[in-house]
Amino acid sequence: MLKLGISTCPNDTFIYEALIRGLEDSPFDWDVTFADVQTLNEKVLRGELDVAKISAQVYPGISENYRCLGCGGAIGYGCGPLLLSSESNTFDPERETTLPGANTTAALLFKFWFSRQFATTPKLRYALFNEVYEGLLSKNITQGVTIHEHRFTWKRDGLHLLQDLGAFWEQQTGSPIPLGIAVANKELGFSTIESVEREIRRSLQIARQRPNPVTPFIAEMAQIDDEEVIKSHIAMFVNDFSENVGESGWRALENLWRLSHCA
Repeated sequence: MLKLGISTCPNDTFIYEALIRGLEDSPFDWDVTFADVQTLNEKVLRGELDVAKISAQVYPGISENYRCLGCGGAIGYGCGPLLLSSESNTFDPERETTLPGANTTAALLFKFWFSRQFATTPKLRYALFNEVYEGLLSKNITQGVTIHEHRFTWKRDGLHLLQDLGAFWEQQTGSPIPLGIAVANKELGFSTIESVEREIRRSLQIARQRPNPVTPFIAEMAQIDDEEVIKSHIAMFVNDFSENVGESGWRALENLWRLSHCA
């Protein structure tokens, strides 16, 4: 029984659903933990999961114990976190900004942007990703970075876009946005990890062959009750990088990992 950790977000459940339900002739059974990405990051930092989808920026801190897989992650163009405001179209560097977890790629991309705009140190607090968005909607949070499905709902909900942090990354680096990666504990051994990669690719291929990408499982797990938003989420975050990181994907990850050492 292998311990797997993924989020409830549609891109994760889309990729991993067939694997979780049991692939034909699979050598594995899975004990699945569903959690927000910050919690998954923390579990992997403690070595509690065999396989997990985590924030890409965490990897330098776990590379001795975990291998970054060549599939199952979230890398792409036009899919980065958004810096939003509940009040205005102008960012105030003197006000507190709420980020969706200290170890998330979103937090690192915010710091990357801030350091190139201002000579000061940002005032930060952290919350779970859904709490950031709820806080913006209730105006308990003035400035915050949002991820996942909320990329598609901010305008409808009357929030203000201050900066597309993914677009800034693309402009500065010329590479896709490396948001998330799948990792496997090195103690599993090379052959088992290779088998895990094959299982993830099989699971993704099954999902991509479905006429309707949204299954009852995906809809039930999602944080938003809107099938069109869920479809948009899958279309944005699941792509060819999800099946094979490839040369440009690895280059983007290496850029991010160098940046994480300086953050």
